[in-house]
Amino acid sequence: MRIAPLAVAGILAFSLPTFAEHDDHSGRVDREYSRTAPAQGPREYHGHAHQYYEGWDFQDHHGHPYYPHVDGAHWVGHDTGRNDEHYRIENAWEHGRWEGGYGREHVWRLDGGSAARFTFSGWNWNVAPYDAAYCGDWDWNADSVSIYADPDHAGWYLAYNLRLGTYVHVTFLGR
Repeated sequence: MRIAPLAVAGILAFSLPTFAEHDDHSGRVDREYSRTAPAQGPREYHGHAHQYYEGWDFQDHHGHPYYPHVDGAHWVGHDTGRNDEHYRIENAWEHGRWEGGYGREHVWRLDGGSAARFTFSGWNWNVAPYDAAYCGDWDWNADSVSIYADPDHAGWYLAYNLRLGTYVHVTFLGR
């Protein structure tokens, strides 16, 4: 008779962390959020351009990332329009255009680096300076990314992190 209450207490003790809420605003989210890479990249934005300030909180629902992310087919935070000065490049595609494949069918494992310069499969990239704060929790030696074309900002691509469900603007630096 004493075993049943002890068993129930043991099960509750081990399962309690599963039910605990963690809202440390660090940008990390449970792996449950990011499933697979989105089926397609964002469409060209035609609405009223939004202006975000540094440190903007992009969390649109409880449990979603605080950084730009994808919610279903909606690229949260990709609505600043073509004229966003943060993503203006003098010589777009000066190192050539990325031809390694786009979307969820093409998943690449990061080989090292940082936001300033990272690599995968021998290709070199860098994160937009304005987006660098949004990838501080990326594991540059192990995370997987998919690349998408950016329809609004010439010379930029979007790197989607499958583990975190977040994305940043990146430029292709060649091999």
